[in-house]
Amino acid sequence: MVLNDKRIRIIVGHFGSGKSEFSINYAVKLSQVKKKVVLADLDIVNLYFRSREKEEELKKLGIKVIGSSIKGLAADLPAISSEIYGPIQDESCDLVIDVGGDPNGARVLGMYSNYFTKDNYDMFFVLNGNRPETQTVKKSIEYLRKIENTARIQVTGIVNNTHMLKSTTYKDVLKGQALAEKLSQELNIPIRYISVIEKVVKDLPDNLEGEIFPIKLYLREEWMV
Repeated sequence: MVLNDKRIRIIVGHFGSGKSEFSINYAVKLSQVKKKVVLADLDIVNLYFRSREKEEELKKLGIKVIGSSIKGLAADLPAISSEIYGPIQDESCDLVIDVGGDPNGARVLGMYSNYFTKDNYDMFFVLNGNRPETQTVKKSIEYLRKIENTARIQVTGIVNNTHMLKSTTYKDVLKGQALAEKLSQELNIPIRYISVIEKVVKDLPDNLEGEIFPIKLYLREEWMV
């Protein structure tokens, strides 16, 4: 279904929602069917678990990673590379943009909002129903609207990514799905994906709204819980 999404895919969500894991997995899946894939890490808020930390691994899969204009993992200054303009304007390129995990983090999108049209982008709101700030429909709507207002573009799809890291069970996913469905109904925004670690997929019913999207935890080392 990634082929049905718009050429530019923007991934937003609360800090800890798992948006960077989803972004990486999305780019990997996209690279299996597309020749020119770029993952742009525009997260200037979170200093940990950033998609650009997997640049070498992703490069081996044919995915170009754009991050800070100041090279080096120790350089945590909020400097966005001007390279991003290339894939935004190159219609032969499939672009995934991982955006900072709060409304302030989404502010960087405002720099490029003139380049986004309803025909060339999707913006996916990654929802983790286990996060205190997005545990209810009301809170989730408030958070989503703040991101939209700051980014100056609209969310086009919801991603249920309700998890407890490696301890995630199907109950966590279904809890988040109920929340995502209510949010979808309130805002008339479709659920596009149900992002879930691979071992849980077999436990999910096959009649859920949205496409089940199995993911690997690229940003969690084996020793991490």
